[in-house]
This record gives sequence, C-alpha cells and structure tokens, in this order.
Amino acid sequence: MTERSEDRGELIRYEVDGGVATITIDRPEKKGAMTYAMLGEFIATVHEAGRDEAARVIILTGAPGTFCAGTDLADLQTIPGTERGTRGTAEQTDVWWPIVQCPKPVIAAVDGPAIGMGAEFTSQCDVRVASTRARFGWVFVHRGLVPDTGAGTWLLPRLIGVPAALDLLYSGRIIDAAEALAVGYVRSVVEPDDLLPTARTVAESYLAGSPFAMRKIKALAYEGLERSVHEHMTAHVEALSACFKSEDHAEGVASFLERRPAQFTGR
Repeated sequence: MTERSEDRGELIRYEVDGGVATITIDRPEKKGAMTYAMLGEFIATVHEAGRDEAARVIILTGAPGTFCAGTDLADLQTIPGTERGTRGTAEQTDVWWPIVQCPKPVIAAVDGPAIGMGAEFTSQCDVRVASTRARFGWVFVHRGLVPDTGAGTWLLPRLIGVPAALDLLYSGRIIDAAEALAVGYVRSVVEPDDLLPTARTVAESYLAGSPFAMRKIKALAYEGLERSVHEHMTAHVEALSACFKSEDHAEGVASFLERRPAQFTGR
C-alpha cells in the first residue's frame, strides 16, 4: 500500500493511500474560496495526480463542512476589472478543465458550499457524492458573469438536461443536496461523517477495473459529447483495438480463467 501526504502552500493537500489520491482544498475559514495563487496550485496538483502512477482514482474534497465557495472576491478585487484576464486561450483545456483532462476517475466529495467556481469543479468531476451539508450554486449572473470555467454552460446541461441547467444558471439559486440528488447531479447523499468513507468505497470499486481501459473510457465519454456517431465509432474502434493489445486485457482474461483477482498495471 502506498501512502504519501504533501502540502501545497498549506491550502491544497495531496495524499495517496492504496491507489486512491485525495486532493483537499483546505481553507475552512474561507469555505475553500480560491485565490489566484491557490488556483494555480490546485491545477498543478490535479495535473500531478493525473501523472502519479501510485494514484489510480482521485477524490476531490474540502475541509470538513466545506468544499469551495468560489473565487475569493477580496483577492479578485485587488485586480482592476479591466485588467482581469481569463486563465488562458480557448485551446488550453488543461487549464480550464483540468479535472476533465485528468485521465483517471475523479470523485467529488462535497461537504459544504460548492458555489461559483466550486460548482464548476463539481461539474468537471466524473462522479459526485454529497453530504447533507452540501450546497451547489452557479451564482455567476449575480456577479455579471457567465460560468467561469465554461463547465456550467457545456457540461451541466449534459449532466442534468438543458431546462434544469438553464434554470440554475439564470436564477443563480443555490440548491441543497436533496435537490441535487433529485435532478441526478449527485450519486448519493450521506451524513457528513459518512462522506469520505462513502467516496472511498466508490473509489475502491473502481480500483478493481483496468486503468488502461478507464483512461480510454473517460476520453471516449467526454470527447464523444461533441463528436458525430461516425467520429465516435472511429475513435471507439481505435480504443478497442488498443485495449485488445494491452497487458491489462491479457491480465483481465487470465484472471477470469484462473478465478483470481486481476492485478492490472495500466499498460
């Protein structure tokens, strides 16, 4: 079992335990609100988790009772509006959508407000688990903005449907965990003490699968949202062919025939 814990400027924590990495936004006094410096550390940490061979599944969470309450407006206010730039060009999806670009499953474990940028982060995650304290809000219209990473206007409608997404985006209202579950945004809602154990159980269920296959599945799923059926099937055939040639496929077949757990390497 691999165990490792690192602090990133003390506000972004990174731990790996038994194949599961946990990224924690640890700024409870500000409900996980992001400064520009924190955001840079967060993006870099997500990228590192994607490269880390010890991490096969990632949990993204906040300090107890928190997640990410959005951009720290006090920090934002130090930069004049006319000088506030976007994070990068439209082509730099690794900066805008680092969680989507991460080649591994990412589970959001939300124990408090996921507001603004925090809500956007949850949309970028593959699966969401919420505690009864979780709240979600795309409040950008109240700040004169569109959703800041673009996830709210592209991913959210695909996750919960266009009318439901537009209602949340137009109103900027904040929904609780029960409503998030009702619209299918979160996988489950649990008591706060059960949140991380539940997320860990979900993560461990993914560890039984082939990392090689999961990388292909994640890419096909997200890239398929913008492809034609023909384009998707072309990519699918390429991915399936690569899987057939992989060590993980050989191990998956061998483990079935030998009636033993598979020992996948991700190759």
